[in-house]
Amino acid sequence: MSDGVALLLSESTLPFQVPPYDRIAVDDYLPAFEAAFAEHRAEVNAITRVRSMPTFENTLIALERSGSALRRVANTFYTVSSADSTPEIQAVEEKLAPLMAAHLDAITLDTFLYQRVRSLWERRAELGLTGEDAYLLRRTYQRMTHAGAGLDDEAKARLTALNQRLSTLTTTFEKNLLADTNDLAVHFTDRSEVDGLSETELAAARHAAAERGEEGWLLPLLNFTNQPVLARLTNADSRRRVLAAVRSRGRRENANDNRPVVLEIVRLRAERARLLGYDSHAAYVTADETAGSPDAVIDLLTRLAAPAVANARAEAESLQAMLDGLEARPLEASDWAFLTERVRAERYAVDTDALKPWFEAERVLQDGVFRAASALYGVTFAERDDLPTYHEGVRVFEVTDADGSAVGLYVLDLYTRDTKRGGAWMNPIVEQSALEGTLPVVVNNLNVTRPIEGPTLLSLDEVNTLFHEFGHALHGLFARTTYPSFSGTNVYRDFVEFPSQVNEMWVMWPEVLAEYAVHHATGEPLDPAIVARLREAEAFNQGFLTTEYLAAAWLDFAWHSLTVEEAAAVTDVDAFQTEALARLGLDIDVVPPRYSTTFFAHVFAGGYSAGYYSYIWSEVLDADTVEWFTDNGGLTRENGDRFRQRLLGVGGSKDPLEAYRDFRGRDADIAPLLARRGLTG
Repeated sequence: MSDGVALLLSESTLPFQVPPYDRIAVDDYLPAFEAAFAEHRAEVNAITRVRSMPTFENTLIALERSGSALRRVANTFYTVSSADSTPEIQAVEEKLAPLMAAHLDAITLDTFLYQRVRSLWERRAELGLTGEDAYLLRRTYQRMTHAGAGLDDEAKARLTALNQRLSTLTTTFEKNLLADTNDLAVHFTDRSEVDGLSETELAAARHAAAERGEEGWLLPLLNFTNQPVLARLTNADSRRRVLAAVRSRGRRENANDNRPVVLEIVRLRAERARLLGYDSHAAYVTADETAGSPDAVIDLLTRLAAPAVANARAEAESLQAMLDGLEARPLEASDWAFLTERVRAERYAVDTDALKPWFEAERVLQDGVFRAASALYGVTFAERDDLPTYHEGVRVFEVTDADGSAVGLYVLDLYTRDTKRGGAWMNPIVEQSALEGTLPVVVNNLNVTRPIEGPTLLSLDEVNTLFHEFGHALHGLFARTTYPSFSGTNVYRDFVEFPSQVNEMWVMWPEVLAEYAVHHATGEPLDPAIVARLREAEAFNQGFLTTEYLAAAWLDFAWHSLTVEEAAAVTDVDAFQTEALARLGLDIDVVPPRYSTTFFAHVFAGGYSAGYYSYIWSEVLDADTVEWFTDNGGLTRENGDRFRQRLLGVGGSKDPLEAYRDFRGRDADIAPLLARRGLTG
């Protein structure tokens, strides 16, 4: 056993049990996983070999203690595989995917383990369990049953085969998407083609081209459809090229074509759902979420679609009128962001791109994100440069509570690179658990372009994203649970976005904005008149934004609502997408979905399959919570402490809707969401 393998398997001696990334080699991961699999399996076998009657201690607590080495290895590796996925790391992940799926099935579907858990569940009334203990029994039984632990051996064998194949396919989808996204970065050779970009953006684009041995300017692509550069490129043909490149990802009949991958994923998920007793993958997924059923999701999406589309069409007419004054041609999807910024500038006298000098990244982080958290929760942040990280651009901050006690570590990986997957996310490196005596270490990943020189200036969207992801980080940092299963953001998928969306409210909160929105060179605060106009403009373009999101959410749900027979009949990915969007009236040429099928990593490479609706589902709670904060004095310790103790602090150890009612005093009202998105007229 190499030193790196031993380090991965053992409890780290570094502060907060941070992995010793500087002493781990790529070749150490797979052997470490194999050893951790064997150890975990032995621990579970020891539970099932106990001859005495199952008890909470000898079954559930023992199960929670098991797999600690595997958790360490997995959190260490998957942090790297998502944020610094070199070809060597990708090779490990491809080999690992079916092995991990098989191992998890071996544990979750273990007949003897399930018998013990079911025995406890059937005797739950006499066990006298309360609080987190009672919820652990409930959720363990529900999860194992939902996963198929009650199936016969033949069905379990097929289920395991399906899960292994699906794990390979989702890994392939992500690998293909990363390769195609890098390959389709748009190369311009004429300065007029990139007119409208700032000097900082031009320098970064020239540097990106030079790194690939090219002259001119190279514009890398972000994971979603509507690229930020579309708002600034004055050349219509350049905008067309960028959008065409984005929308062609994963569907070019090359080695990275994701269409056959999608079809197989959809068919296998439908088959797995039927095996587990459900009509569709969507029915299977929502049965174990707060939504409860596909009907609840369809009802929400349908309710929102018609007014959102009406607003988007009205916005399109306004943009067409503006375009008619410039040139006589129909509005195109690639024009939307560019013309929208002109309307925003004319109507509200706000040029969001011109505001970047007021959003210097370090100040946004320290005086915005951190300061708001300090005001609400009493925590402080101190940077540490003595701890190893998986990449040289990663920063680490120790988080301390108001009473001087340690909260955990916050890790920030801000900048984009070719080896990082697109988008922004939070994940744990070390999970909090009183049972294991661990405090949380969580990482936020963004994809901000690193400037060649000078400070990093963020767009308003990037500021919002940083606050959003930090909301996930706070959830991971503040949760205090006994059991690893409930640590941090281990909650229902359609609840997990709620805390992060709530944290976005502080972006424009006056006391917070005044501290971080300061010109990086002159020290001049952002003009209050501009701030007022930004607030006035918050409802602007909501037709487009809501429609592009709903189109993606509906597309996800349409794919995953297929029965086995219906999935088998689909052979044309593009045709299915077109028909699905038309079914809900979301087929607007100038408002493409935020994610199209072949680059929809959330659902075909991530954990949001039949769950992308969760953003708008959680936003019902979020908008209602923002109203509560506003009505109760906003940015105060009293408010923050209530939110922390009753929602963030419970992690996954309590039914999330019960936790919400405990915080709010009632169920959430949808009215604040409808008003926010301009859907009440």
